[in-house]
Amino acid sequence: MEFNVKKLASDAGVFFSRAMQFTEEKLGQAEKTELDAHFENLLARADCTKNWTEKILRQTEVLLQPNPSARVEEFLYEKLDRKVPSRVTNGELLAQYMTEAANDFGPGTPYGKTLIKVGETQRRLGAAEREFIRSASINFLTPLRNFLEGDWRTISKERRILQNRRLDLDACKARLKKAKAAEAKAAAEHELRLTQTEFDRQAEVTRLLLEGISSTHVNHLRCLHEFVESQTNYYAQCYQFMLDLQKQLGRFSGTFVGNAESASPAAATSPPAAAATLPAVPTIPVVPTIVGVPNTVAEGVLNPNEVKPPASGTRRARVLYDYEAADSTELALLADEMITVYSLPGMDPDWLIGERGNQKGKVPVTYLELLS
Repeated sequence: MEFNVKKLASDAGVFFSRAMQFTEEKLGQAEKTELDAHFENLLARADCTKNWTEKILRQTEVLLQPNPSARVEEFLYEKLDRKVPSRVTNGELLAQYMTEAANDFGPGTPYGKTLIKVGETQRRLGAAEREFIRSASINFLTPLRNFLEGDWRTISKERRILQNRRLDLDACKARLKKAKAAEAKAAAEHELRLTQTEFDRQAEVTRLLLEGISSTHVNHLRCLHEFVESQTNYYAQCYQFMLDLQKQLGRFSGTFVGNAESASPAAATSPPAAAATLPAVPTIPVVPTIVGVPNTVAEGVLNPNEVKPPASGTRRARVLYDYEAADSTELALLADEMITVYSLPGMDPDWLIGERGNQKGKVPVTYLELLS
């Protein structure tokens, strides 16, 4: 390997000249070539874009993956150019635990059935979260990273070259001022023309790159719209999943209000002391069965116009959550409103007849707080 002493000495001389010029500028002992106002504005805009892009990128990564250890692992895989292994989301892990618990408690029990239903919804929520993270990473995070690791590095490199060209130019101007002999002045003027040409050429290259920041903003704006669309779809899916779960729990076998027919034999033989420790469950007035009158609930079809409340013993109830009626036999509910409720013989223990003014229909017990 050849060692070029002349080139090394030349490079050292250039470095020393730039260092001297930079130091003298900082001390106010040398003049500095100023860039025009438009160029300075382009530089400030580029720096602002870089700083905010970094902050937005980092915080979006935290939003998508709150676990710092997982983020570090993903970063290492990315730097090693290896595929990031698939990771189970928290919702999917919760779904797995709920399903296993339901199998232990008994999938046929009210608690087990509810665990299975809630676990299935958690699994769907976890899958939706996984898809949102994938979409956001591709459509939003990747373009931001590409800018920081691609365009911005190129801009930074050209800015450093421009800074060196400016130092060379100002050093030449200083040498020209100090030159006394005619030959020295001629040599300094020739060198000044060369450095001025190199500086102007580099300034134009850097200017074009800085003006490209406007295109970067347009690209990031499009990516931002795609991110918002992905997030909107994700939350809409989550909302729909929870609405479906809420309706399913409203139709599920009794967990909040039980009756003698659904009680297990173990509960029937429980000692009185154990039963005394449980909170009292409000009872619902039942309309007596009249011979010759069809039992519309038992037949599975409820005609609200044919249902008559009992002469006495109806209860008041406060609605806990909004409920959207699935068909004409059900009564839509609004949270915190008060309604009158009662039961019918043969009716599902998880449903009651609710009345609000002239409106009447079935309502799920799980959506109510029965009042004394």
